Amino acid sequence: MKLTGKTASEIFDKVRTLIQSGELKPGEALPPVRELAVSLEVNRNTVAAAYKRLTDAGFAVSQGRNGTVIRGFAFQAVAMEGSPPDLAVRDLASGNPCATFLPEVSPVRMRPGLYGERAVSEEMETLGRRWMDADVPGSYQLNLTSGAVDAVERLLNCYLIAGDRVAVEDPCFLSSISTLMHNRLQAAGVPVDEEGMQEGPLAECLASGVQAVIITPRAHNPTGFGLSAQRAQRIRAVLADYPQVLVIVDDHFSLLSTQAYQHIIPETTRHWALIRSTSKFLGPDMRLAFVASDEETSLRLQQRLNAGTNWVSHIIQNVTAAVMMSADFSSHLETIRETYRARRQALTDLLRCHGLQVSDRHDGLNVWVPLDCDSSGIVMQLALKGWLVRGGEVFGLFHPAHGVRITVSDLEPAEAGSFTLSLAGLLPSL
Repeated sequence: MKLTGKTASEIFDKVRTLIQSGELKPGEALPPVRELAVSLEVNRNTVAAAYKRLTDAGFAVSQGRNGTVIRGFAFQAVAMEGSPPDLAVRDLASGNPCATFLPEVSPVRMRPGLYGERAVSEEMETLGRRWMDADVPGSYQLNLTSGAVDAVERLLNCYLIAGDRVAVEDPCFLSSISTLMHNRLQAAGVPVDEEGMQEGPLAECLASGVQAVIITPRAHNPTGFGLSAQRAQRIRAVLADYPQVLVIVDDHFSLLSTQAYQHIIPETTRHWALIRSTSKFLGPDMRLAFVASDEETSLRLQQRLNAGTNWVSHIIQNVTAAVMMSADFSSHLETIRETYRARRQALTDLLRCHGLQVSDRHDGLNVWVPLDCDSSGIVMQLALKGWLVRGGEVFGLFHPAHGVRITVSDLEPAEAGSFTLSLAGLLPSL
């Protein structure tokens, strides 16, 4: 293999060609900057600029003093939410809402939307603003995407390029890990405690040059924790010093949450978005998310949702509007919210009675049980006893995520008692 070129662009093009031809393979190191500069008889800055462009484009990864290596493009499989149907064990790992609470939808009588029509129907615009107005100070634009994950990915692609770093919670939502990986973005993990993302480590990430921040204000997955008012205020103060950073707030559980929404977007932030999804009360197959944002972000997002390619189906919008505008929608939501709260609390109380150190600040569909060691052993032993739970390690980025996540959305009190006995019986072996 011989690298050639006299300019940064020529060196970049040569390396890219060698990668595409298979002569340069993932994990293979490029020559040190000084060595290649001497070999090509060019200035060191020329080689450094070519290497930076390679890392920015996602072709290579800088490893500091260990040099620059070719990046792999066949990523390792990322864990996904959900479980196969008809399991022989009781599934407490899926992360799904309770199927009993999902509405039965029927085909609606309507004319399908055509090219050139408004992307967001009038009914959905009304519903979205009713949902957002109280928590979004000032004016904002509203768009629809095919769920919260779709919104996050499109928003990141509106502003970021391969190689950029994004601050996320650690442990991290599985879909966020996958989104960053497959868009060649780098995750900058920020530890989470019972009050949400920690502002000190976030400040360090911001100072190091991250380009975006993704924050879950309530029902963080996997822990179920949410931002306290005090923590939100401190995060808002930290973000105020970095107005250029894109701030994405993923409030995926909002209508079903038992915690108050805490505003963290400063007035100084130029580009921001608040995402609220319908999947937790309509089901993941009816994925749709409202995205409130500043005007420029809205315009960029609309270009990625332009009519003719990626707008949200007006049929789905119509069905969603019919459900959310129905006379019993509010009372139905209250029933779901209270049921999920009661099921989280019942399991939490039982676990505490058996001596487990479990937080009382859970929200969402899951309860998080921290462990002092790798969870794989206890996950396997619980499976042998007929219980499937999710091991916490798959959620970890840079900090150990030792624990188990238990989905309680359809866990009745009697079953919760049986499960707790099974888990407590394994504690001496941990």
